[in-house]
Parts: sequence; structure tokens; C-alpha cells
Amino acid sequence: MAKIAYILLCHKDPDAIISQAEQLTAAGDCMAIHFDARANAPDYVRIRSALKDNPNVTFAAKRIKCGWGEWSLVQATLNALQAAVAAFPRATHFYMLSGDCMAIKTAEYTHRFLDENDKDFIECHDFFESNWIKTGMKEDRLIYRHYFNERTQARRFYTSYELQKRFGLTRDIPEDLQVMIGSQWWCLRRRTIEMILDLLRQRRDVIQFFSTTWIPDETFFQTLVRHLIPKTEIENRTPTFLMFSDYGMPVTFYNDHYDMLLGQDYLFARKISPSAHDLKERLGVLYASEGVDFPISGEGRSLHAFLTGRGRVGRRFTQRFWEAGNTLGPERELFLIVCKKWHVAKRLVDQIALETDIPCVEYLFNEQETPLPDLGGIETTLTKRSRHRRSVVRMLFEYFGKDRLVLCLDPANLDVIEDFCGDTAKTRVLEIECEYSDDYLIGHARRVGLAGENSPSETVARLLPPIRNDLAHESELIRGAGIDGYQRIREAADRAENEAAITEFLGVDADKAQAVMRLDYLFSD
Repeated sequence: MAKIAYILLCHKDPDAIISQAEQLTAAGDCMAIHFDARANAPDYVRIRSALKDNPNVTFAAKRIKCGWGEWSLVQATLNALQAAVAAFPRATHFYMLSGDCMAIKTAEYTHRFLDENDKDFIECHDFFESNWIKTGMKEDRLIYRHYFNERTQARRFYTSYELQKRFGLTRDIPEDLQVMIGSQWWCLRRRTIEMILDLLRQRRDVIQFFSTTWIPDETFFQTLVRHLIPKTEIENRTPTFLMFSDYGMPVTFYNDHYDMLLGQDYLFARKISPSAHDLKERLGVLYASEGVDFPISGEGRSLHAFLTGRGRVGRRFTQRFWEAGNTLGPERELFLIVCKKWHVAKRLVDQIALETDIPCVEYLFNEQETPLPDLGGIETTLTKRSRHRRSVVRMLFEYFGKDRLVLCLDPANLDVIEDFCGDTAKTRVLEIECEYSDDYLIGHARRVGLAGENSPSETVARLLPPIRNDLAHESELIRGAGIDGYQRIREAADRAENEAAITEFLGVDADKAQAVMRLDYLFSD
């Protein structure tokens, strides 16, 4: 059965460290602690005193002063690993943690998971081919030597860096290594750790290279694991659930994230807020529990993106350069049908196509599989259609040989609506206002990834008000945009009112509008 030695790197909050060690070792696992040598000395004494009688806790023999982006973080990890390998000969796995991490599964679940998946869990993406690095230096992390900390010694860091660039003082990567990159939070098997430590005893050049690499904790273990272990024995992901904000900062979890965290397909989560006392207490009790079922919903990332994205309106400020002189033409009429329930809009356009000679295209900018003619390749992806939307619509006018065209749009596409309304073509907008039951909103949340099939009902219930408000807000923005030629049909309105709106929208007579609106099941879900 799996027995885990947790490798804990920490620098603050001694009470939380003591509690974390006691909770994780109570279930039979072990822990090796490295407490930053820069940290408060009395705090370290306190930790050692509180845990001195715990046989499942050991400490790194040598403490390192750690700095972000430095080799010191890797050296501290190696010191803790060496202590753990020596102190816990029965440990089968070594799991990297920080003081901000907590288990989101039981020990029972975690041990069974590791027993059933005989692999190393670590992100290993090709350093040069992947896009794991989003901003900042990339190749220069490796080919130049970095002796100073960019955060605390910025002038020295950049002076050294610029001098090396000016005089071409590059270095070679050890030729037998394919540098990999990924998250520093991993879980490795004992055999893998022993192979890494053995390699380092033989290969001083490896330590020499990585010790002057910038941010080596994202490349050191990732590279060596991939060098030593067959790809088939590596699960290319971190077992720790973590997310980052738009600004590259780790997302912090609070008391009301408990249910969401348990539904993620991970063993631990980072970062737990120091003030989330209730969350810490519940997760601490959870690890030692037995017989707990964990339905995996996996909606954490998309849910976070949805909630943090609410209220952000108008990401575009000007037209794209290829759109500025790209108009549909003043002789053309464009009819935009806007509806969140796509199946309702599709029924309506089917009726319009049946009763009139106006060509209709469904969710052109929202649905990849929308039936389209061959437009020379520009129609093949949603990205291309959205990037060159006026060109695509102009080509559709030309393909159909008509000066009138109906398109469906999602209400979230206000920028698209406003863009077409600003064209020289005569553009009219018809909003379809539908009623949203709780069941429909739950289905919507699952379709867009805000909830999974196994998300707890309490979590889903808390989602419904913000989703309902979000849909109402989209409609308010459209109505408040002051669009000329705006009409609306409503599920709650009588047939005569809706027929009058269709008459105005399409510019048809009352009989034709009645024919378009004669579907009794138009608004049915």
C-alpha cells in the first residue's frame, strides 16, 4: 500500500505547519520539513519542539536561505528529500507541498489512487516547443548564467544579464538533457527519487548548470524525471489543484470553496487562505476520514473564469485594421436574431427561411458546426470567422446572391452586434426574451463547464442567481445600447404583440408575420 513522505517547504505560520504535519502523519504518512533559514528563528524552534516526539516527522539536515526564482528552492527540496529517504525507508512516494497546501481527498482515497496509478505525477512540457511560459524571458533562462535574485537584487540581476548578452557569453545546455518545464508541485515514486539523487552524485555538471538557471524549480525535477523515466510511466500533470489569475498570481481559496475543491480531480489544493479557518478545519478532518465518496465534477477552472469575468465589458476599443474599411454596403439589409436559447432562435430562422426568400445562417460566430458554404477557408474555424467577421458576412451576401441576410447571435456578442450596427448596411436587431427555469440554468451551467454532472447540488444552487443575473445583464446591455431598428419578442407576451415585432423586424405584412410565428412550440425546451 502507498505510504507518502510529504516534502514540506515553508517559511511562516508555525501553528499551521504543526497542524498540517499532525493531520497528514495521523493517517500513517510521513513528512520532511524544510523551514526557510531566512524565517523567524523562534518559529523554527517552536515547530521542532512541537513535533519532536512524532516519529513520522523529520527535518532537513541543513536549512537554506530561499529566494524566489533561485537555485536555493531546489537545494532546499533536495535537502528535505535526502532527509526523507533516510528517515522513512518504507515511503513509496514523495509529495512536494508548501505551507499553503491542504489535502482535498482522504488518505484512503489518495493511497488507493497512487496504488492504482503506478506513475510519477509531474508536469513535463518541452521547454522550447511548449507555450508554458506566457511572459518574460524563455531561452535566456538557460543559456545565460543567473547569479542574482531578480526581485531583491534587480540592478545586479539585469546588469549581469545585459553584459552577458552584449559580449555573447552564452553557455551550452548539457547535451544529453532535453530541458522540460512545468509546475513545481509533484508526486514522485521512491525509485524515481533514488535515481535522481544517484544521478546528482555522479553528474556535478547537472547541478552546476541548473544552479545558475533562472527559476530552476520549474525545470530541474521536470527535466531529470523525463531524462530518467520512460514517458509511459509519467502522468504529465500536477496532482495539486492550483489556478492563476490574469496577472499570474496564484488564486487563493476561502471557506466557501470547500465543495468545489472536493469535486476537482486532484489530491491537494494550493493556496488556502491563512484566514480560511473553517476551510482548514474541515479539510484537516477530511484527510483522516474513511468511506468518503468523491464525485468528480472538475468545473473549478471554468467556474473561476466565469465568476472573475463577470462585469468585464468591452474588451475591444477600436475596430481591427482589416475591418476599418471593410463594409457590407448601404444597399444591403442584415437581420440579427439574438437569443441565449439557441434552439429557439433556430426554430424561428427555420420558419423565416420557409416563409420568406431571405437566406438564414444560424450561430455563425458561436457554433463551430454551423452549416456554411465554402468561402475559401475563412469559414473553417470560429477564430477565423470572428477575426474577419465583416468579410465573412459580405462573402455570404455574395454567395447567396441576395441583399438580405438573417444571422443568429448569442446575447454575449454585444461587440459583434454594435459592430454590424455601425456598418453602412441597414442592420436590424430582434431579441428573443425567454423564460429560464432552474432546470434550464443547471443544464446551461453544465454545457458551458461551470458545473459537472457530479457537482454538489448546494454548489449548483449557489450558481443559479449569478447565472440568472448574468443573462439579465446581457439583455439589459443590448436594450441600453440605443440600437436603431431594435425589436423584441417575448415568451411571456401574447402572439399579437410578437407578430407585430416580426412585422417591423422583417418588414413584412401581418399575414407573413403570422405565418412565421405560428409555431406553438417555439419557446419549448
